[in-house]
Amino acid sequence: MLRPLLTDLLALFFPYACLACQEPLVAGEHHLCTACRAELPYTDYHLLPADQNPLSRRFWGKLPVTHTLSYLRFLQHGRVQRLLHQLKYQGQQGVGKALGQLYGAELATAGLAPAFNLIVPVPLHRRKLARRGFNQADAFAEGLAAALPCPWSATALRRTEYTDSQTRKSRTERWQNVATVFEVGRPEAVAGRHILLVDDVLTTGATLEACGAALLAAGASQLSIATIACAE
Repeated sequence: MLRPLLTDLLALFFPYACLACQEPLVAGEHHLCTACRAELPYTDYHLLPADQNPLSRRFWGKLPVTHTLSYLRFLQHGRVQRLLHQLKYQGQQGVGKALGQLYGAELATAGLAPAFNLIVPVPLHRRKLARRGFNQADAFAEGLAAALPCPWSATALRRTEYTDSQTRKSRTERWQNVATVFEVGRPEAVAGRHILLVDDVLTTGATLEACGAALLAAGASQLSIATIACAE
């Protein structure tokens, strides 16, 4: 009884804030307020045929991707950018798990759950992982895995070289920066499986393309991609 009472008292004087709009959360809300959940810019790409999905076109002729999925649209200075900033730079891993669970539930409702055999997050190099303390893609993968349900692995894919930030690079520069830096440590872990490769944001797709190529080369039977958000 003491712990719930202390929690309620703390919430009274230091209310939890919505990670998207910073308004106080009320009872029953976690990470996101009801208003933000209703107004987030959802893509609904998982409801479209592949040939009508604009994200699929980013990989045409480069990588055979079965499903290209993204939960939200990334808009500058919008709610999604604030959410991703909280996840990536403020250590709010809970928001990544929550978004993964919400999106995983939608994918399951759409009948996609049986398609995937293993969820694999895009890895960080061990130096960056040690500095940050966590991988934001892991949080999203964990949430998806719980909702679908589907196993996930943070070790199936690894980054072998430390690379510069991709933020200010062109698509060609991004590809050159990451083309050969990913490898599968145990090919038997992915062989014959339909892999759902996940990350926080899909921009040019260069990093996801490099990761996907490594997974397919290791024997994955199919590859799909899912991200929290996509830049359009």
